[in-house]
Amino acid sequence: MYRKGPHGPFRVSVGSVPRHGEAKVDSVSDTVTRITSLVAPLLESLGLELWGLEYSPTSGRSLLRVYINVTGRHVAIEDCERASREISAAMDVHDPISGEYTLEVSSPGIDRPLYTPAQFALYCGQQIKLTLRLPQDGRRRMQGAIKATDAQSLTLQVEDQVVNIAFTNIEKARVVPDLVALGLASSGPVGRAPRKQDKG
Repeated sequence: MYRKGPHGPFRVSVGSVPRHGEAKVDSVSDTVTRITSLVAPLLESLGLELWGLEYSPTSGRSLLRVYINVTGRHVAIEDCERASREISAAMDVHDPISGEYTLEVSSPGIDRPLYTPAQFALYCGQQIKLTLRLPQDGRRRMQGAIKATDAQSLTLQVEDQVVNIAFTNIEKARVVPDLVALGLASSGPVGRAPRKQDKG
């Protein structure tokens, strides 16, 4: 069991072994879709929201990372604990992952990842960092402010350039938090004001 910070992450390791003779050969996207359909309504019944999930299969112990959100307040460690218990129980019953895996449940944090067009729209006007699947304008990594979004793409202001990016070409995206607006940093250098020279 692992805890870090006031809003998670909370991590618990769960062993899962496929039934004897059962062969499971699924793509990562198929597995993510199946887990999402299992986890989303379960979290909703707890008064929580599935913000997103990431599944990283390996030959040893795979990793399933689940981000939860709560409308109107911060995610508490107790929320992560409740969600982790319920998800673990449901995963044991439905067995969507072959072999052993680690389940990690946490809040998205202030530098939260973005997964859906609706989530990108929530952060219109704010800075985000992107990693693209295929290079665009010779770059796979970009940072800029979201200018607009629709169902298929977003418009990003990258320095003095406006770039339109299809959601299907986004591999990873995270919010770049405004630490000053959040009250976590000062708006300017902190120090003693310069002393005026005495007139002689």
